[in-house]
Amino acid sequence: MNARRFYENTRNTPALPSLLLALDHWRDAPGQAIDLGCGAGRDTLELLRRGWQVQAIDAEPLAFEHLNALVPPEHQAALQTRCSTFQSVELMPAELINASFSLPFCPPGAFPELWQRIERALEPGGLFAGHFFGERDDWATDGLTIHTRHEVEDLFTGWQIIDLQEIDRQGQTAVGSSKHWHLFAVVARR
Repeated sequence: MNARRFYENTRNTPALPSLLLALDHWRDAPGQAIDLGCGAGRDTLELLRRGWQVQAIDAEPLAFEHLNALVPPEHQAALQTRCSTFQSVELMPAELINASFSLPFCPPGAFPELWQRIERALEPGGLFAGHFFGERDDWATDGLTIHTRHEVEDLFTGWQIIDLQEIDRQGQTAVGSSKHWHLFAVVARR
């Protein structure tokens, strides 16, 4: 995948519906949010706009070139960026953790530890919004972390699931390639 083209095609696009739904379920004042795999910042920018303090994390330095160019001056103090892989990322306590289309790119062997770090970082009553790729996704055999519906549900044992949507359709990637998507979009309260 051409990273530069991905960031160019996703910059200035609206925040994803899973994050917007999570924000609709947040009733307190905005607090600390983590955007795991922030990319060009579509979700980070929405969080900043709504008054959250955001730690934006991505393994690709190019992501921050695009994100930082889009952050309005009045929101710059509320943004902290961190270039880190999922294997080495340390997560601070947060009221909201967003992981739009990023968790499947955590190496399968490292995913259980990452998920434990997410669970430890998310404050009681905090919200998670994110995506998991399913076994019928075109990229399911590309060495990504793949989950069945049952496995996704198991991850959220003891959580309140606000929304769990299974998407199984033909579509396109952010760079315009044809792709069959099989994913689970989850919004849940810890």
